Amino acid sequence: MDNKMVWMTVASLGIALLAGALLPFQAAANVGVGRALGHAFWGAATSLIVSLAVMVPMLILAKVPVPNFAHALHGPWWLWIGGVLGAFYIISATMLTPRLGAGGFLVAVVAGQMVMAVLVDHFGLMGLEPKPVNLMRVLGVLLILGGVFLIQGGGVKKPASSSAPDACSTALP
Repeated sequence: MDNKMVWMTVASLGIALLAGALLPFQAAANVGVGRALGHAFWGAATSLIVSLAVMVPMLILAKVPVPNFAHALHGPWWLWIGGVLGAFYIISATMLTPRLGAGGFLVAVVAGQMVMAVLVDHFGLMGLEPKPVNLMRVLGVLLILGGVFLIQGGGVKKPASSSAPDACSTALP
């Protein structure tokens, strides 16, 4: 690996770590706006609207060419689920972060990501090269699942310390 490749790898990992480090703030902001607007769904919708408001000027400033939608329409069905899955994630974060805490929600998200990623890799889904499940990958997932248990306090219930209203109390039992 030459220096440029090393630098690009380090920079990519740094950006990925930053993106992960910002997620607790995104979840908390979405919870706050959901509470201010009266429901967690409004918090999630506001997040998605602001995302679009940020992306459109970025596309214009970067002079990104107009996409070829006809070409994308002939692709596999799963090309279009990203927006639905993104909305599901944002709604989940907005509704569950008050209940699980930022750490509890995000460690559960990471655990879910890793379980599914191992399965996607194993079966080579969505055009990826298959990577068979092995003992090390299973142990890694089990360690992450153990982290979910540990982050959530080992199953010990802690009293709620927040006096703020729960933005999702009308949406979840």
